Amino acid sequence: MDELEILKKDWQKDDANYPKLTFEEIYKMLLKKSSSIVKWIFIISILEFIFWALISYVLKDADYNKKFQEYQAENIMFSIMVFGYLIIIYFLVRFFMNYRTISVTDNAKILMENILKTRRTVKQYVAVNLGFIIISAFVVLGIQFNRDQQMVSIIDNAAANGELLKFYSITIIVTLVVLGLTVGVLLLFYYLIYGILLKRLNNNYKELKKLEV
Repeated sequence: MDELEILKKDWQKDDANYPKLTFEEIYKMLLKKSSSIVKWIFIISILEFIFWALISYVLKDADYNKKFQEYQAENIMFSIMVFGYLIIIYFLVRFFMNYRTISVTDNAKILMENILKTRRTVKQYVAVNLGFIIISAFVVLGIQFNRDQQMVSIIDNAAANGELLKFYSITIIVTLVVLGLTVGVLLLFYYLIYGILLKRLNNNYKELKKLEV
């Protein structure tokens, strides 16, 4: 439990025995809490970037990746990987700027605006990451359909047997199920990590709104 909540409970127990905090003192506490939360958002995003970089390094020689060399699609895969890193780096910069901005804020109204801005940035980060994963999955699937000889042979046989629509339907359904599970796991991760931090940040926003009344 944070300092502000402890003080609130103490006031409710015995209002006469505890001094009233000034607007400035409460504001400084909320500023400190908000700055700490945004700093953790920045730190976690760095750890996430390192995690994905390590995963890419570990899997670079995996059979699955070697197949794309056979497809002569390594340039496409490299471009997708670089674009993914650029997305994370872009949001890392934004998270850092949000932290710097909040840390030096000296006005309650501006602090409220910066809290809302940080919340929007995190939501955009989650949405863009999930969108990137979905688009990448369909790009990879398209490469396999066009350049994997075994897949091309299966498609030709399905077409010859009049089952091409059935084949594509099953493939799309399986892909959507796998993507749904992947997105679900990532959403759970983002909710448990960023969601909790955003909830605390939103509580600070509500407290600041009360001060403005």
